Amino acid sequence: MGEFDNKVLDVFLRDQCKLFPEEVAFSREEAEEFLADCFAQVVDSAKEVYEYFEGEVIDMEGADVDGILGADEVFDIGDGRYLIVEG
Repeated sequence: MGEFDNKVLDVFLRDQCKLFPEEVAFSREEAEEFLADCFAQVVDSAKEVYEYFEGEVIDMEGADVDGILGADEVFDIGDGRYLIVEG
């Protein structure tokens, strides 16, 4: 698989309902296709999550890193990486 390894796909499958009202994928293959279609990104650190949102010109006034990491679009992979899915 590409940038979406099994750990990333499993976290998305487990937690996808925090971003979407119902499941959008039921298997790793469906999750990978969905994530690729919506240009999801895997980044290597909390700093990179912050930089991603900054680069997307999203209003982050007053937002700290913890607030951004708690956003529905951000999935903590658990190994220092984060998946960002724009819903």
